[in-house]
Amino acid sequence: MDRLEGRNPVWEALQAGSPINRIIVQKGTHGGPLGRILAAARERGINIQFVERSVLDKLSETTRHQGVIAEMAAQEYAELDDIIGAAKAKGEDLLIVLLDGVEDPHNLGSIIRTAEAAGAHGVVIPRHRAAGLTPVVARASAGAIAHLPVARVANLVQTCKQLKDLGVWVAGADAEASQTAYEANLKGPLALVLGGEGKGIGRLLKENCDFLVKFPMYGKVESLNVSVSAALMLYEVVRQRSK
Repeated sequence: MDRLEGRNPVWEALQAGSPINRIIVQKGTHGGPLGRILAAARERGINIQFVERSVLDKLSETTRHQGVIAEMAAQEYAELDDIIGAAKAKGEDLLIVLLDGVEDPHNLGSIIRTAEAAGAHGVVIPRHRAAGLTPVVARASAGAIAHLPVARVANLVQTCKQLKDLGVWVAGADAEASQTAYEANLKGPLALVLGGEGKGIGRLLKENCDFLVKFPMYGKVESLNVSVSAALMLYEVVRQRSK
């Protein structure tokens, strides 16, 4: 993980608009230079985590963190409107992937790689409790993060509602769905929703999906890895759209 340590380096990165995944701040330090950093981070929607000084000491490689460390992103985040606009510019039906709490960076990187290969227009991840665009994700994506926009939002449920207002169908992957992905109509503007490892899609987000789909399971395991599920869903969309 690439990190910046100390108040001035972190502040300069914020001022420069550098891509930042998360800022880690010592508990109890809210005013002065750190207060300025916190305000700028909140304005940009950057995830902020407050920890004990001992945690920062363990993360620090310079021993001069001054109560703040920034974890840098491997790629700048896009806006949801950028992804929607890209589909419109190409004259294509929107295909977007929403990931609810995928925390394994290898899974995220693999999903981004497959989404780019399948012709998706972008991926959306939540700001909290999810992997961000770290160097590990960049490597796992085999460079796809340079070609596929990834947006980070505060609330996936609101994002779903926004997409539905634009006429986008929202399909969630869920093991308890009443139909398989092969039986569902996945043509037209579509958002695919997948849940995190071992947890699935959150209840509220699931309730805001237009329909749910599953894949037939013939063995003893009950679910697929989220990156495998994403690949199967994306290429079922490709198959249906190519008819």
